[in-house]
Order: sequence, then C-alpha cells, then structure tokens
Amino acid sequence: MTPPILLPPPGLLEDLFARAPTLVPLRPDLLAAFALLHDCLQRGDKLILCGNGGSAADADHWAGELLKGFKRMRPLPPSARVGLPDALAAALQGALPAIPLTGFPALATAFGNDVDPEFVYAQLTHALGRPGDVWIGLSTSGNAANVCAAAQVARARGLATLGLTGAGGGRLAPLCDLCLRVPATETFRIQEYHLPIYHCLSLMLEDAFFA
Repeated sequence: MTPPILLPPPGLLEDLFARAPTLVPLRPDLLAAFALLHDCLQRGDKLILCGNGGSAADADHWAGELLKGFKRMRPLPPSARVGLPDALAAALQGALPAIPLTGFPALATAFGNDVDPEFVYAQLTHALGRPGDVWIGLSTSGNAANVCAAAQVARARGLATLGLTGAGGGRLAPLCDLCLRVPATETFRIQEYHLPIYHCLSLMLEDAFFA
C-alpha cells in the first residue's frame, strides 16, 4: 500500500506561488523536499548545509531561520524548562537542528592549507554527517567542485541529499536524491528564487513542528 503523501500546512505554498508564479511547476518537488526535511527532523536527525559566495550566505541564512523562531516565537515546552531559571527559559526558543558548514574558519583554513581547500566541505560532511541526516547543497550552476565533493561524501555515508540549483542542475543534480532546479540561468536570478523557496520550506517546517 502506498503511504499517504505528507502535506504541508495549508496556504504557504500558495502564497509562494502567488509571489513567484514561475515556481508552480516545482510544486511536486517542493512537497517532496518538505517531506524529506520533515521526516529527518521528526526522527531527531539534523540538516547540514553548504554553498559558496551568495549561496554560502543562503546556507547560513537558512540555518538561522531553523535554529530559532522565524515567524513564530516557539516558546519552550515545560519539559525543556526543567533546571533553567525562569527568565532564561522564557528567552529560549524551540529549534530545528541545522549546521551550516560555512561556519568553521579554523578548520577550513587549516584543512585548506594542509590538504586541499576543494575538500573542506567534504571533510566537514564526513566529520559531522550521520545516516538519517539530510545534506543540502546550494549551487547556482550546480557545478561547484567543493559542493559536489561534499555531496559524494554525503551519499557514501548514507545521508539523503537535497540540491538547490539553477535550471541546468549541473553536476550536482545527479548526486542528489532531490534537486530543486529553479527556472533561471543567471546567478543573481537563481539566488532570487532560492531565498523564497527556503523561506517557504522554513515556514512549513515551523508550522508543522511549532504550531
């Protein structure tokens, strides 16, 4: 028997498509991406994100929307407040675990100098990734060598892989279990699509876990 399709909270995809109607053909892939991320986080596993340049900023930005309240305040449940002073417990927010691989400057500079800068993300994926996690690579061309190397490590270690690219998909697309290829070929236009996509996915996950 085919399992039921996990549906996101209503209205959020429709709002995305109202603002960016050219993304409507990506509806099945966006639903699949939501299900992939939701299942990972529901199990207690984590997301690992990487990219270069503007896509590095997007990886860090996306993680930031998950690690604290985005549109909701996400107050801690009573069980998470045990042992904490009231003021501290009231300040903390519910979080979805996400690690941007952009945030390890000591490791990145040491490994890049001593071994090979192209494999920094691959080393971090090897060190931090575990089966059940979802690895996410953002690359406008889909051909970023360091992102593709990390995707290869993720697959070898049993992580699910999600890519965000431009229309072509590049070398990254076949390395991913799911690749969201936005309908653009110029770098800045691709990035302008990536942001509302990961904002929408973040909102869907927040509503699913913290409504």
